[in-house]
Amino acid sequence: MSSSTILMPGSVSLQVLQTMYWDSPAVELHPDCRPGIDAAAALIARAAQDTAPVYGVNTGFGKLANTTIRAEDMVALQRNLILSHCSGVGAPLSEAVTRLVMSLKLISLGRGASGVRGEVVDLLTDMLAAGVSPVIPAQGSVGASGDLAPLAHMTAVMLGEGEAVYGGKTLSGSAALAAAGLSPIVLGPKEGLALINGTQVSTALALAGLFQVWRCAQAALVTGALSTDAIMGSAAPFRPEVQALRGHQGQIDTGLALRALIEGSEIRASHRSDDERVQDPYCVRCQPQVMGACLDVLRFTARTLEIEANAVTDNPLVFTKDGTIVSGGNFHAEPVALAADQIALAIAEIGAISQRRVALLVDPAMNFGLPAFLSPNPGLNSGFMIAEVTTAALMAENKQMAAPCSVDSTPTSANQEDHVSMAAHAARRLLTMADNLAAIIGVELLVGAQGVEMRAPLQTSEVLSAAIKCLRGEVDALGDDRFMAPDIEAATQLIRSGAIVEAAGPELLPDL
Repeated sequence: MSSSTILMPGSVSLQVLQTMYWDSPAVELHPDCRPGIDAAAALIARAAQDTAPVYGVNTGFGKLANTTIRAEDMVALQRNLILSHCSGVGAPLSEAVTRLVMSLKLISLGRGASGVRGEVVDLLTDMLAAGVSPVIPAQGSVGASGDLAPLAHMTAVMLGEGEAVYGGKTLSGSAALAAAGLSPIVLGPKEGLALINGTQVSTALALAGLFQVWRCAQAALVTGALSTDAIMGSAAPFRPEVQALRGHQGQIDTGLALRALIEGSEIRASHRSDDERVQDPYCVRCQPQVMGACLDVLRFTARTLEIEANAVTDNPLVFTKDGTIVSGGNFHAEPVALAADQIALAIAEIGAISQRRVALLVDPAMNFGLPAFLSPNPGLNSGFMIAEVTTAALMAENKQMAAPCSVDSTPTSANQEDHVSMAAHAARRLLTMADNLAAIIGVELLVGAQGVEMRAPLQTSEVLSAAIKCLRGEVDALGDDRFMAPDIEAATQLIRSGAIVEAAGPELLPDL
């Protein structure tokens, strides 16, 4: 683990959130948070001694909110809440996502509006530092009243229940804590509710999807430029004057990036005149318009998720300034669900236009003089024929998964929670879609590089040559047919890891 990242709840930046996801550092709340946390906990402690009903402190939960809980049962109430809500199913979240969930929960609790004691915050912090990662089943949240089931699985480990990964092994919660030199906690009034109310699982999954997709989007600009040069396409549609007349920032940024990537290409210079073609197909010519719109959507959702990552989303909320405890609805993850739906649409569109460029490059009727399926000896060899079919399959799969989840509400909890966001699986599918997208762009990297190399002795730009060199460090140019799957996987990994973006030069590409 790297050294701790200090978090100031309410102002954790998107850049820090990206570091938290990619690098999984240990994190700590800024010391200035502690007085607010302690003040809110004291207010809850006083409410627990009062007879006035306060939701989740001395009452039951959900439809059982009208049930009064005796003071001597309050500890059992919180423990029972966690154990009963550990109802998740499915494969566990990745360790990177789990650690982001825990960190986001720390940020929320650190705002001092949840009423938990400092000991709760300390245990979460210590678990992150020690590398204790709860096993959190991915399915079971409808994204309203918080991500109840998955967050309960996180919290269970804090009680010595459930399971956690520690030192690369899956252990019982109690064994994992003991191995890390930590002790389970006994939850006080409202603390169980504060830990499982909240949108942290949905938000972490959406952020993970966003960060992976942005890498893919940047890589798609590199592969789009490669494909443009490979088919001897025109860079004129990328001129800044064209984009300025439209005015969308993403389109402007995309046009600038494509021109910078192709600048200095001998291939481009070779067909500036005497080219009988008037216009390129839309998948080449309209890259600024399509990719730009996707970048704008991703940036918009990034702002939404940055706000959500800093939010207090449990219930009830504790206001220490006036001494009130208020039941609200911040646990409803509608902003995350809508953001995830928009990210899904962007993924589908980036993949769709990339796939069309793959199809263009392997088609001898459209690729301006390149051999069929980019094989040096087509007929005896099939070249990239079925690699293109694979991209079509992945594109179709992503289109189907891009259907909105946020419109599919259903009543739960005996109609008390009668409108829900479905944010958790809206966000979770983004990771699968991002993997599909990386594979589509990986295939475009393969065919774009192959097509450019077939234009020899003409050379592409220095920037794109660097991207090809990065690829050739992992995958040789295709001659006779060979077992193709490892080539696609290697190229896909270059997209996922950001290696192609690093090779081409991230300074040429738009930032999130």
